[in-house]
Amino acid sequence: MSLEGKTAFITGAGRAGKGIGRSIALALAAEGANIAIADYVAEAAESVAEEARKAGVRALAVQGSVADSADVARMVAEVQQEFGAIDILVNNAGITRDNLLIRISDDDWRAVLETNLTGAFLCTREVAKLMIRQRSGRIVNMASVMGVVGNAGQANYSASKAGMIALTKTTAKELGRRGINVNAVAPGFIQTVMTEEMPEDAKEKVSGQIPLDRLGTPEDVARVVVFLVSDLSGYVTGQVIHVDGGLVM
Repeated sequence: MSLEGKTAFITGAGRAGKGIGRSIALALAAEGANIAIADYVAEAAESVAEEARKAGVRALAVQGSVADSADVARMVAEVQQEFGAIDILVNNAGITRDNLLIRISDDDWRAVLETNLTGAFLCTREVAKLMIRQRSGRIVNMASVMGVVGNAGQANYSASKAGMIALTKTTAKELGRRGINVNAVAPGFIQTVMTEEMPEDAKEKVSGQIPLDRLGTPEDVARVVVFLVSDLSGYVTGQVIHVDGGLVM
């Protein structure tokens, strides 16, 4: 699944430790792709870029908000100027503001939808212009099983992820004839900073519902992304791949 000579632009990849975006960036770098990492926190993006460089590839950190169209245009321009092309886009940036439906504030609703869904739209729209001219490209949207089945206390998050799935399918239909594959990955319960904050009894209860009897790892998700952006997935587009240990079937 060599990605040598390719450039990957990954949003929200600056989280330290067990972040999914970080694992995707490092997995793509291990396959030879040059990496552009976007994050709202410049230092976080540069930290992951430095890790990626250890694989012998070029890596660039760009700072900005995916929910701001001007920021997105600037970041994409910086990546294009540095590498000359963008072959892979991974829309990974996302936040949560969990609460029961009747308690979600207007601000928390907007923040989640604007970052998770509008951010994916803005990045896709900007990068697609380059990919159309190249007549090639791979786009992977980080959805969630919560966007498929919903989850109590996550109306805003689940709605944003369901929207990403619809965005994926529509984008795949529009861009397929231009040589661009668009897919979504829907992780289940993954061992990240957020899940580490769950009480142990809650983790055990969740694990008991998963046929593979464990929480997933960021690397489990990253390996599927590597497949979807490689030549091995050339005839796969418009799909939602669940990485959830069988939680949702």
